[in-house]
Amino acid sequence: MDTVSLIDIAGYLPENRVPAEFFAQFAGTDRLAENIMFRSPRFRHHVAPDESAVDMAERAVAPISARQGSDAVASVDILITHTQLPDLPILGTGGELARRIGLSPEWVIDLHNGGCASFVYMIKLARQIMQTSSATSALIVNVQNSAGQIFVQPDVVSLSQASVPGDGAAAALLTKSTAGPVLGITCRTYPEYAGDMTTAVDPPRKYWEPGTGQIHVGFTESKITKVLARGNRLVPEVALSVCSQIGVRTEAIDAFVTNQPNRLFLRNWRDALELPEDRHPDSFDECGNLFGAGIPVTLDIENRAGRIPNGSLVMMAGFAHAGDFAGAAAVRWGAAS
Repeated sequence: MDTVSLIDIAGYLPENRVPAEFFAQFAGTDRLAENIMFRSPRFRHHVAPDESAVDMAERAVAPISARQGSDAVASVDILITHTQLPDLPILGTGGELARRIGLSPEWVIDLHNGGCASFVYMIKLARQIMQTSSATSALIVNVQNSAGQIFVQPDVVSLSQASVPGDGAAAALLTKSTAGPVLGITCRTYPEYAGDMTTAVDPPRKYWEPGTGQIHVGFTESKITKVLARGNRLVPEVALSVCSQIGVRTEAIDAFVTNQPNRLFLRNWRDALELPEDRHPDSFDECGNLFGAGIPVTLDIENRAGRIPNGSLVMMAGFAHAGDFAGAAAVRWGAAS
């Protein structure tokens, strides 16, 4: 099979950097306020009121175009996007992003599932297409844009869940080459958990129906307990599966980059793989929970800081929603600038 490599990565964070104190002024009597799931990060970024998901995607891709040349991006065969909150409910980001940056790829895929592990899923999908077709390059893009839109609604901002998410976007370029090979991938679906992530609104209604309530995530103590148990187990499981697949022990991992729902998960995942803190970078205190953009944004931050030299073994891992999907991928890093 042809080797597929991740050769470049770039992230974008909106200008509006919001401190934890912003949410403190709205804090109410939320019964989940003391739950460890909702310990607030110091900062997070919020999308601007007039900033669309496609705007964010375009801004994430721009540094890759600048480094690789506009032709390298314009000629990609595959464009895969994952957008947390699409600008229009019936359209993903891919088509409009392709129009704006001058792409005409054979494959345009708006991936709606995969959630916080969607970056891994998109790598797997891009690699599979390239290894079974004449396609030679892929652009994958994550957009998280719900923090500054859903979680600042007047009835939602006082909830403990509101201070945790942040907004951001990231893009990566993959090619058929050996410059930064994808060594192994594990993706697992757990359909038995698929109905456990829900939204809530009072009075109840479908999200598209008119009404007075404001939609937010439907957390309960029982659901949180289940998510904590599943997340603690799933992310180490898929990471260890990839280690077995490529024949390495966890101590060989130079950088373990995961999604970042909260500090508890970050600590538990690191401990499960017996890795020191300096080999498990995260951007939680600056960016909060970036959902699907968490892995690639953190990779971009670490890469630009020079903390992931070429040749490093990078393990990416995450789980989605209430545990209905988990994925991990190992890459021999080749995207250092």
